[in-house]
Amino acid sequence: MSWFSRVYHSAIGKKAVMAVTGIFLFGWIFLHMVGNLKLYLGAEHLNAYAAWLITMGGPALPNRAALWIVRILLIVAVWLHIQSATQLTLMNRRARPIDYRERDYPAATYAARTMRWGGVIILLFVFYHLAHLTFGKPVVPASATFIEGDVYHNVVAGFQVWWVSAIYIIANLALGLHLYHGLWSMFQSLGLNAPKFNAWRRYFATAFALIVTLGNVSFPVAVLAGLVR
Repeated sequence: MSWFSRVYHSAIGKKAVMAVTGIFLFGWIFLHMVGNLKLYLGAEHLNAYAAWLITMGGPALPNRAALWIVRILLIVAVWLHIQSATQLTLMNRRARPIDYRERDYPAATYAARTMRWGGVIILLFVFYHLAHLTFGKPVVPASATFIEGDVYHNVVAGFQVWWVSAIYIIANLALGLHLYHGLWSMFQSLGLNAPKFNAWRRYFATAFALIVTLGNVSFPVAVLAGLVR
């Protein structure tokens, strides 16, 4: 086996892959949330932003080319992230086939203990989110009609259905917990694990997770409250 293959198949290599893919995914999640804040500027601004995503990279690239490049990179990053997490879990189980008789749960954060289930919830939500707002599949009641190119209408019409908003809120709360623990673990995997860094790591992970969660949750809440019509 080559040096790269040995490192990749080791626990350290898996954690490094999770950290690197995590950086890419965290960056995309933050930018996605910031772009969606244009919802508060009105239909013209949000729809213009959506149209720009289609034409970005032009005229050097045809429409949607850059968007699909980003989507492919996201799919690869998500796949490597999930694969590394799954393989790490199996490696840990093989290393200790008999579980602890008692677990010291107070020593672990709630986010860390729910990391796997949170990942499953987020993955299922991604499929729902794509079907709802990207492909316009009938995953919401008929009252939330999908109009191609009118992102503002599709968002507002969808979130006016209370249980659709509830799905988004619950999924983004799970995402917030996942982001918090993921950022904390990412710095540790990259070797930034020292007493002088730990306080900074916790503050950064908390702030990042809160900003993204509050931003994403605010969209369905604003629609339900009538602030966005």
